[in-house]
Formats: sequence, structure tokens, C-alpha cells
Amino acid sequence: MMPARHFISLLDLSGDEFRNLIARAIYLKNNRDPDFQPLKGKVLAMIFEKSSTRTRVSFEAGMAQLGGSALFLSPRDTQLGRGEPLSDSAKVISSMVDCIMIRTYDHATVEIFARHSHVPVINALTDLLHPCQLLADMQTYFELKGNIAGKTVCWIGDGNNMCHSYIHAAYLLGFKLHIATPNDYQPDNSILELADERVQLFSNPEQAAVGADLIVTDVWASMGQEEEQKQREKAFKTYQVNDLVMAKANENAIFMHCLPAHRGEEVTATVMDGEQSVVFIEAENRLHAQKALLEFLICA
Repeated sequence: MMPARHFISLLDLSGDEFRNLIARAIYLKNNRDPDFQPLKGKVLAMIFEKSSTRTRVSFEAGMAQLGGSALFLSPRDTQLGRGEPLSDSAKVISSMVDCIMIRTYDHATVEIFARHSHVPVINALTDLLHPCQLLADMQTYFELKGNIAGKTVCWIGDGNNMCHSYIHAAYLLGFKLHIATPNDYQPDNSILELADERVQLFSNPEQAAVGADLIVTDVWASMGQEEEQKQREKAFKTYQVNDLVMAKANENAIFMHCLPAHRGEEVTATVMDGEQSVVFIEAENRLHAQKALLEFLICA
């Protein structure tokens, strides 16, 4: 029996596999066929230790559209929140379903599940990485603008899980990445080292945005960081995507945000709701990118 293929990080894919998933996601988006049910009879277990709107709806709808079904599991109504070892949970759950999706805080949780699971495990977000969002973001860029290789992406804000996954994407897809963060919020050094010359760090958002084809940001305080809200507001007050920042980018640059967004904080309403914003196309593409991913992992 072949070991399960997991998706814990974008680095679990080759560059070619990443591009093929993007192409497949675009195809599935444009060719909806109710009779195409490659996951008929298959079950996805969705483990949510961290709540979500887009992740739950996109995975659950995606399984249904491909003929399968999804189970929502939270620590409140399973043994996951009552002290059962993760390794035991992984063995039990994976013996009953065809794929496991986990959205949690600690990245080690997903790694432990993957080590002990008989079926594919998908990282739907940890505090370290958010690879599923990058599938959707890159699908959005490819379908609107074409190949991202050689282009310049500008990340403004926290050097967080999204930023880390953008570094991985730059490495795999061959684009340049400008990162503008406050000194105390830079991305993890071990992840930065991987991308080498593809990544350049800035302290000034306007300088980082010069010549960019894509501007991306995220909230100043993510779920679980509420106690740091006031401190983060001070640190990030000049790290806002606004009209001045967008004016430094290329004329046809687009703006992305993984949502939910806080207008007036990390992005102004004029940018968020402006003509260069593709955030709602990007959000919908979570569905299509993850359908491609589920098909890739379960039907392999």
C-alpha cells in the first residue's frame, strides 16, 4: 500500500505540480459538470480547532460538487478536545474517512496527524503556514494576468503564515517577493533562507510596492492575537495598503487579501473596494483550487 500523499506545505508539491493544480482549478471553475463525481462515496473529515467561514464552506461545497461528503469536527464535540493523543485520533479517524483537513493553531498538530494518518492530510491553516490560500491566490493571478514567473509580488504587513506561504510560492513559481514588515514582525528566518535571492525585505511599504504586479496584505492581528491588538495597531499603523501604495505599483497591478479584511486598518476602503481589488474572485477560488487539490490527493 502506497503511503498517503499529504499537503502540509506548498513544498509538498513540485513547481510543475503546483502549476498543474492551478490549471486544473481554472478548468474545474469554467467547466462545472454535475455528472463529474470523481469523489463519489468519499468522505472528508474537517477538523476545526480554529473557526472559519471560507475554509468550511469551500471544502464542504467542494466535496459535495465532486460527489463526496464532508464531516465537520470540532474540539467541543469530539475527543480531540479531551486529551486523547493526536496520534490515536489520527489512526482512528483515518481508518474511517478518505481525507482529513485540519485548521488549527500549532503547526505540529498537522504534522503529527500526517505521520499517523492512513489517508491524505490537508493543512487548512496553522500559525506557521496557509498553503490552501496560496493555491487560490495563484489561481486568481494566473486566470486574470497569466504566468506569475518573473513578476513582482509585494507583501505588506505581518510576517505571518500567509507571508511564509508566499515565500514558498515565490520559490516554486519563480516570482520576486518584496516583503515590508516592522522589524519585530519579520518572517521566520528558516523560511526566508529557502527563497534566497527571490525575496527582498523592506521597512517602507511604498518602497516595497515599486514595480509590483500584485499587492497583498492581511489583518494586523489574527485569530488568537487579540491581546496584542493595541500593540499591533501601533506597530503596523504605517503598514497600510492605500492609494499611495497602489500608485507605486505597476499600473495594472491587482490587490489581494485572504479576508476577513478590516477596512481602515491594513487596507483602505478605496483599495479594498476599488477596481484593482480582486478579493472576492480570490475568495471564490478557494472552492475551485481545493476541488483540484482534493481530486489530486484522493484520486491519486
